[in-house]
Amino acid sequence: MCGIFGQISKNRVNKEKFYKIVKHSEQRGVDSSGLIYYINNRYEIARADYNIEKLLKNTNPYESQILLGHSRLITNGLGDNQPVVREDICAIHNGIIVNEKEIWKQLNVQKKYTIDSEVIVAIAEEQLTKSKDISEIPNKILALCRGVVACALVIPKLGKLLLFSNNGSLYVGYIGDDIYFASEKYALDEIECQNIKQIKEDSLILDIPISSEEFDIKDNNSRTENLIPEFQYNKIEEKLLEFKKLNIKRCTKCILPETMPYIKFDAKGVCNYCHNYKSRNKPKPKEEIFKLVEPYRRAGKELDCIVPFSGGRDSCYGLHLIVNELEMKPVTYTYDWGMVTDLGRRNISQMCGDMGVENITVAADISQKRKNIKMNLKAWLKSPHLGMMAMLTAGDKHFFRYVEDIKKQTGINLNLWGVNPLEVTHFKTGFLGIAPDFEEKRVYSHGIMKQLRYHSKRFKAMMESPGYFNSSLWDTLSGEYYRSFTEKQDYYHIFDYWSWDEKTINDTLINQYDWETAIDTSTTWRIGDGTAGFYNYVYYTVAGFTEHDTFRSNQIREGQLTREKALELIEDENQPRYQNIRWYLDTLGLDFEEVIKVVNSIPKLYKEV
Repeated sequence: MCGIFGQISKNRVNKEKFYKIVKHSEQRGVDSSGLIYYINNRYEIARADYNIEKLLKNTNPYESQILLGHSRLITNGLGDNQPVVREDICAIHNGIIVNEKEIWKQLNVQKKYTIDSEVIVAIAEEQLTKSKDISEIPNKILALCRGVVACALVIPKLGKLLLFSNNGSLYVGYIGDDIYFASEKYALDEIECQNIKQIKEDSLILDIPISSEEFDIKDNNSRTENLIPEFQYNKIEEKLLEFKKLNIKRCTKCILPETMPYIKFDAKGVCNYCHNYKSRNKPKPKEEIFKLVEPYRRAGKELDCIVPFSGGRDSCYGLHLIVNELEMKPVTYTYDWGMVTDLGRRNISQMCGDMGVENITVAADISQKRKNIKMNLKAWLKSPHLGMMAMLTAGDKHFFRYVEDIKKQTGINLNLWGVNPLEVTHFKTGFLGIAPDFEEKRVYSHGIMKQLRYHSKRFKAMMESPGYFNSSLWDTLSGEYYRSFTEKQDYYHIFDYWSWDEKTINDTLINQYDWETAIDTSTTWRIGDGTAGFYNYVYYTVAGFTEHDTFRSNQIREGQLTREKALELIEDENQPRYQNIRWYLDTLGLDFEEVIKVVNSIPKLYKEV
């Protein structure tokens, strides 16, 4: 997902205003960029694997009347970058086409590139061979493509620029005779555009200078690191991943094993987690949430709530409920910190495209975030400590910071979260020496004393491996601050009012929205998270259980699952996810064999009975 933007001027572009739009679009990613501009009677294209500000400086395209561009998160080189050019048509596209393989089978033109956005240009190319009526091009593209499509399509020989979208992630505004567009309304508000409109149901066709010259394309490729190699299955590597069904003592009511931190069993073999469990899946009356959201509703088509959106099953089903049951008009917000997999991104695009919901993505400095994880994982490998696994996911906590920024930018206060109430995993802090708080009511807990105790324990563990004291520490601590210390306002959980039921959620997402599942696991939980396969492998290898055991145990206590079925499920779910683990280590630039051998050599916490 990227930010697309542009200015169409009668004379030449306004550098100051264009730069403001660029700066805002950079929140969607700064790793790759591209430009289209008109100069010397021809259209020129510049693409780069670095940030848009640097590209603008290198090209200096401000003498042009037309200047369009994009800023996006990291790609695998220029072959997967935009603008996309075929023959005499060019496009910049925000979104992901999730059914491109099916579309290519229907077209008579041949695929040239690896990028999914190419299919948009190919459809336009084929459509123009049938008719010169360009008004039908957006309709044809939107009819064929699934996933988010927010696009600027340039056809120089006809002197036309087409703007269209299926989810509303595209806005147009005016300053005098000049026309501006951007992925978000806020960018146009910042430069004081008038008559700002969301492009969603109707496309916009604009006149631009005609040119019969071919595009002049300049590629700027400098990145030599952080490119993820193409996945190649390796049987020898996969065999390094250890797994066997363990015969260890478990609770006779749930399935928690004796290696669960602070676990105790009574005379009947029932654990203290079961004795202290209080139901989390008893929804309040739906009338309450309807009453709560009523003051936030806005007239007409104006957006009225923000939905934090990971693309995981819970946020996706939550969005389904918010749109179809609550009948709200949401904008989704995604924080991409470098560990969102392609699968996760495709499901974000699939849901937002199908439901016609705008998506605002905030991308971290992904290269830096991945370096941070690498530094912390290398420190962990020198002194493996199960209580320190959370350091590997600390970078995602700024999710909570940016939702406040999105509230300010959109003017929307209400945010509705789709957090699974059964995802409580006491063991992650338990391995750090913190006893479970059975009174905790939220998946994400708050409280100054709790956090100070947590950080003091973690600091002591960090002393065992000084490598943790690296440049990522501020990022880690500030993320924890935004998650745990800042007050949340206008903040409600959708599953406080709708029961969380796994079968209903899976059936709805898969059968109604063609939601994509993973090829290396049977579970639908955390499949878009690039870190889950690795940390669950560590937990199982060392402690004999994963977060799947704790989740299934909560389902047993809620009466949603039998103990026998839970044991059957975890036997499959706890198996190593080779592809996910390989992607994770490749992304961090770490050697698979070296890392897995360290994990396998950690002394086990269990003894089989």
